[in-house]
Amino acid sequence: MMRRLNRWIAAVVLWVGFTSMAGAETLAATVEQWGLLGSWAVDCAARPDRDKGALLTYEIRKDGRVMYRRNFGEAKDENEVVSATVNAEGLLDVMVFFPSLRQTREFGLLLQKDGSLRAIYNRSERGEYTIRDGKYVATGAPTPAQQRCD
Repeated sequence: MMRRLNRWIAAVVLWVGFTSMAGAETLAATVEQWGLLGSWAVDCAARPDRDKGALLTYEIRKDGRVMYRRNFGEAKDENEVVSATVNAEGLLDVMVFFPSLRQTREFGLLLQKDGSLRAIYNRSERGEYTIRDGKYVATGAPTPAQQRCD
């Protein structure tokens, strides 16, 4: 009886390991195929600055994790992308865990015909939006297009 239990536990551990590896490969493949990888900014020639624009970088690590780095000039951070899916309209729905904020945020990105990137929504796990329908909630101003900087 104990041997069966040990074999069953070993099988479950292996299955979980393979499942998580497959999920990481799917996530990496999704962001790569969609065209998200690389660095993005409103103005690639400008130095990163919190008020004038950050440099945002998406990369796949050797271990398969997808990372999201933000460079605001005086402040930088690195956060893990925990999921990414493409919806029927072609919008990339991304979830990123921010340890410094102790929260996961979800945002929708649109790759435009000219190759630029726009944030269509950004919301907390509680459903609080900072960007909705391509506009900043606080001001109503449209989100700017970001250019690939690589």
